[in-house]
Amino acid sequence: MKEMPQISEAEFEVMKVIWDYEPISTPDVVEKFSNKSDWKPNTIHTMLARLVKKKALHARKDGRVYIYTSLVEKHEFVEQKSKFFLKQFFGGTINSMVLNFIENDQLSNEDISELQKILSMRDKKGGK
Repeated sequence: MKEMPQISEAEFEVMKVIWDYEPISTPDVVEKFSNKSDWKPNTIHTMLARLVKKKALHARKDGRVYIYTSLVEKHEFVEQKSKFFLKQFFGGTINSMVLNFIENDQLSNEDISELQKILSMRDKKGGK
């Protein structure tokens, strides 16, 4: 797996917009955030510039605006962060994490039912 740039939580929010709408222009990123956040346009511009500097985004000039595309695949980023989280808090095993949630009554009946469905579907596929 390739080395991932260090992306803050705020930068991750920007990346989610990029992943959902790429290629996307600066004004369009600002518009998407204005609908779901109280971030100022300058804050968004700063996040975009940081992500370009970190090589998480590619920016190309198109007239007076920049068009952004991701250099990091969402699934790769989530996979790496998930593995890091499991290793850091649960010794690298998902069993420990699930057990923690069960022991602390943090799984609803709906959660447990959903997990059972997922595991059942996986069994039917032959465990792949």
